Amino acid sequence: MIQKKSILYVLAAGILWGFMGLFVRTLNAHGFYTMEITGLRSLVAMILMGMFLLVYDRSLFRIKWKDLWCFIGTGIISLTFFNMCYFKAITMTSLSVAAILLYTAPSIVIVLSVLIFHEHFTRRKVLSLFLAFAGCVLVTGVLSDKEAVISPLGIIIGLGSGLGYALYSIFARFALEKGYHSFTVTFYTLLTSALGTISFLSPSKIALSVSSAPGIAIYILFLGFFSTCLPYILYTTGLEKLESSKASIIASIEPVTATLLGIFLFREPLTGMGLFGVLMVLSSIIIVNSPKR
Repeated sequence: MIQKKSILYVLAAGILWGFMGLFVRTLNAHGFYTMEITGLRSLVAMILMGMFLLVYDRSLFRIKWKDLWCFIGTGIISLTFFNMCYFKAITMTSLSVAAILLYTAPSIVIVLSVLIFHEHFTRRKVLSLFLAFAGCVLVTGVLSDKEAVISPLGIIIGLGSGLGYALYSIFARFALEKGYHSFTVTFYTLLTSALGTISFLSPSKIALSVSSAPGIAIYILFLGFFSTCLPYILYTTGLEKLESSKASIIASIEPVTATLLGIFLFREPLTGMGLFGVLMVLSSIIIVNSPKR
């Protein structure tokens, strides 16, 4: 029962991350650049998480200085680094190619989890990983993208985004095994990430944008809470009872959610290959969590 709850937590986190594009599109339309959005989501989420801990349990703020490397890992090496690489890869390749390189993350998590945490490398995981990655390829439409651009440096940077994305599961696992609460891990992840991206923010520009279009403040809050703070809490809580490799495969529901939102909200077309990709990702999640027998 506990593991089923953990699966649902990670699944919910992937779905909420899939909503991020909805808020990012709106902020892009109002003149916010990608790294500004990255800084905003980390800063707002950190403030919201800090306010929650002040009311819920202030003792969760306590960490040991010798363990600070875990949170630098989750916040700067993972969250900030992956965003920088991903957005740079988009400018050097194309959106679909950058997305595929990002979704190499589950493969990296599985390899690192076997080497570091001695998790079992099973045929079930291999099959699930193949289905999840192939499904993401079809969902992003990279095979039919006539404007797909591939450059050696762009591929390297794109793979860097996948590595950064994967490292959250690794560093968060270290922090959890040291006895830290998932709320503590989430708060310090957001804090270090905010410190790493705050230089991209312009207070005057934010104030001007919010004053000229007050509704933007709602989108910023929603981005910080629903697509950053809450999913990281859920994912980290799920990691407490799940193997990192399983959690990373389950979180592959993110591009499926983004695709379905594009269809229903932005009237984007769904091709037969895209639909097949959605089914493959869902199948990978079912297989990796099905009973061994």
